[in-house]
Amino acid sequence: MKQAGFSSKYLPYLLLVPTFAVLIIFLFYPAFETFRLTFYKVHPYSGAEKFAGLYNLKKIFTNPDYLSSFWTSAIFAIAVIGFGLLTSLLLALLLNQNIKGAKIYRSLLIWPYALSPAIAGALFNFLFNPANGIIGYFTGIRTWMTNGSTALFVVIIAAVWKNLGYNIIFYLTALRNIPKDALEAAELDGAGPVRRFFSITFAFLSPMTFFLLVMNTTYAYFSAFGLIDVLTEGGPAESTNVLIYQLYKDFFVNSRIGYAAAESFILFMIVVLITVMQFQTTEKKVYYQ
Repeated sequence: MKQAGFSSKYLPYLLLVPTFAVLIIFLFYPAFETFRLTFYKVHPYSGAEKFAGLYNLKKIFTNPDYLSSFWTSAIFAIAVIGFGLLTSLLLALLLNQNIKGAKIYRSLLIWPYALSPAIAGALFNFLFNPANGIIGYFTGIRTWMTNGSTALFVVIIAAVWKNLGYNIIFYLTALRNIPKDALEAAELDGAGPVRRFFSITFAFLSPMTFFLLVMNTTYAYFSAFGLIDVLTEGGPAESTNVLIYQLYKDFFVNSRIGYAAAESFILFMIVVLITVMQFQTTEKKVYYQ
């Protein structure tokens, strides 16, 4: 059988040109410019640049607003990752059972992921709005969005709900690939449901859990902007002002271009550091088949 190939040795590279062009224009060049502007002061109106060295980075770590958003982001990320993965796993285990209407339940739980963050924020604003929110009407509590602690709680719940379908899809796929022979053998040996889950089911789910841990970390730090912008705009009293929203305010509202570039660089390095730590620690407990 004749092996297929290209008529010219340059044709494969020519076909890759559009892909590389898109990557260079929309990924590599903006990333390089962000890194470069980290070390410059940029005039908000004229765009004139002046080399400032580490000035922007030093100023960031002495800014109380930025430090506050740093800890708010950490709380937000831990809650979204932990609560999100736990809830998704429990729901995936239930949906994996042979129950009537399971396909309908799966569809209903997965569809929130198809919504944009702005739509998800609008829905939760409709539920928790202090003036006419449905939750406030039934609970009698009108301070969900006007109290800092409860506002952050609402944002966390909204972020978890938005990403729930994504996690469930992957967990359901992993659950379908668990060998039934291993579960049946453990049951015959006298292992109870809890023992079978932690010794067998979760062991086979560990690669998928590690993957979702990394993806949810990225989601918590980078993808919550639209949700927060529609739902709280970082308030009240900066209680939901996470790093990505602080970056938006400094760049688009305050026109601090060099300073915002430094914030973007730091945010990127934070996520990279967390991801590396996850690979160095969590991956060691992952069981690959």
